[in-house]
Amino acid sequence: MTTFPRLAAFVLMAGLVAGCSSSGGWSEYAAAGKAQPATAPILTVEQLSAKVGCKPKLQVDADEIRTAYCKTQEGEFFVNTFKNEKLKDEWMDRAPEYNPHLVGRQWTVLGPLKVLEALKGPLNGDLHLTDHRMSQTPSAG
Repeated sequence: MTTFPRLAAFVLMAGLVAGCSSSGGWSEYAAAGKAQPATAPILTVEQLSAKVGCKPKLQVDADEIRTAYCKTQEGEFFVNTFKNEKLKDEWMDRAPEYNPHLVGRQWTVLGPLKVLEALKGPLNGDLHLTDHRMSQTPSAG
């Protein structure tokens, strides 16, 4: 896949930026009107990967962010976990808007839209297409 090197470089750069950034000035994810329940478990890279049948290849292993590359029959993607929601929001604010994300409590998955659509159910995430603070996943009800 020709976009893999670009995705890998982006994820590594974003991890470094998030790890070095200040922690001030960003509103909480809930302020956008969509948040994972506070009771939702905080999952690790390994737990998220296992839910979709992937053995993760760790790319970034820092206190603030952990990133792994995964490949399944659905396709290639990156799993990111964050120390807290604020760090996740900062990372998402720096992510290019043309890259869709699957988002959960203190995690994101970055990959092609068709892959994220396949992973949405098993990971119970919200799909963010153009505005990383607003879910495009229809809410039940």
